[in-house]
Amino acid sequence: MSFGITRYGAYVPRLRLQRAAIAAANAWMAPGLKSQGKGTRAFCNWDEDAITMAVEAARDCLPGSARAEVRGVWLASTTLPYADYQNGAVVAAALGLSPALSTLDLAGSQRAGISGLSQALAGGHEGTLLIGSERPKAKPASTQELGYGAGAAAFLLGRENIVARFLGHAASTSQFADHLRDSDSDYDYFWEERWVREEGYAKLIPQVVQSALGNARLGIADIAHFILPSPFRGAAEAIAKRIGFAGIVADNLGDWCGHAGSAHGLLMLADALERATPGEKILLIGFGQGVDVLILEVTEEVLARRPSGGIDAAKSSGILTDSYMRMLSFYGEVKPDWGMRGEKNEKASLSAQNRVADRLAGFVAGTCRACGTVQFPRLAYCVNPACVAPAAQFDDHPLTEESAAVLTYTADWLSYYPAPPLYVGFAQFDSGARLMMEMVDVGPEGLEVGVRLSMVFRIKERDRQRGYNRYFWKATPVAS
Repeated sequence: MSFGITRYGAYVPRLRLQRAAIAAANAWMAPGLKSQGKGTRAFCNWDEDAITMAVEAARDCLPGSARAEVRGVWLASTTLPYADYQNGAVVAAALGLSPALSTLDLAGSQRAGISGLSQALAGGHEGTLLIGSERPKAKPASTQELGYGAGAAAFLLGRENIVARFLGHAASTSQFADHLRDSDSDYDYFWEERWVREEGYAKLIPQVVQSALGNARLGIADIAHFILPSPFRGAAEAIAKRIGFAGIVADNLGDWCGHAGSAHGLLMLADALERATPGEKILLIGFGQGVDVLILEVTEEVLARRPSGGIDAAKSSGILTDSYMRMLSFYGEVKPDWGMRGEKNEKASLSAQNRVADRLAGFVAGTCRACGTVQFPRLAYCVNPACVAPAAQFDDHPLTEESAAVLTYTADWLSYYPAPPLYVGFAQFDSGARLMMEMVDVGPEGLEVGVRLSMVFRIKERDRQRGYNRYFWKATPVAS
């Protein structure tokens, strides 16, 4: 029986920094960066990380009705916020998935995302939600700072309504060190690019490609789309030529997104699926201490199962900035003097949080069966003064996928906030619920009453002393 990808989705942070701004800021000591100062790179807001991006990619992948199909969450990243705490469990809770599933964190290599997808497909892990999510960090004034980006992609696997059928795969392992990052470092260390291309890509990839083609009983002429994520410009084209490929070399998304580490190959796959036609075959390569090669065949279902957002929507919804210092601040490279207001120390009560964990993570309001009032948080009695029915008469009402509009708002420049101004106000949900919320990713045009809002999963507060993040939902203007 056929097995493959049944749904897919993607997310790229909306903030985009002009590379020319990076080059100009560092021209005094690295004038050569000007030659790489074209286009933009995506970067995370202060309240985004590999977990929040994974949630957003999964939401793009899974309409509400499809979440019952998920039996496991595999989260691949080398920039997960927690080293010893199941990051995938936070993602599963935010998606409102059943607790009767398994979660698995995959890390340790730039091919973690593609390796995870390959293993899940080869093993027939039906109902697995495979997510790659990455927020790579680079030294200021490095070429990586211009070339890196951020993003996430998600894929649901199954046997019915397949959009990309699994045909075969192959893998190899090598101690080849193109780059590395030790456990105590924030930054990758890269070896010389030409050596990586000639001794790594050129020698290790072709033989694994041939093995995968042989396993799938195909020739290179049968492949329509070639995907090789690489931080090096032209690397994919060079390897495609070397193995005799004459089809479409996938867009590396570099002009507007940048390289998103172990998630990048999955982002490129999501992009290829948006453009592929039924019957076309895709060859996907992951490189890093070895090689993974995966071959997929696009089916007719790809036309009916496009994600609601996807790569095209991510590209068009960007918020452009030329503020290099903003990115440096969000990534912890500079520490502005926030004054006394920034000295607060927020310690989360884990026991109190646990008592309402499901409702907080899943943003679950309550609908009063007596009068129909929707309320969050759920109190002991209905907030409708004409009703006051007990909470035992409430039904669950998730707000994550519900649309809302700005009822009131203020832009606060006085309170401490890592990305001033702090936009906060009442969100009026279509169901009648009304909630004071933080509003994020507000563009230079600001807010207006009546602007449509959607919900996004973000970091509410960082407890830097203990290394714990409190996550919750915020409102963001719907991209036009």
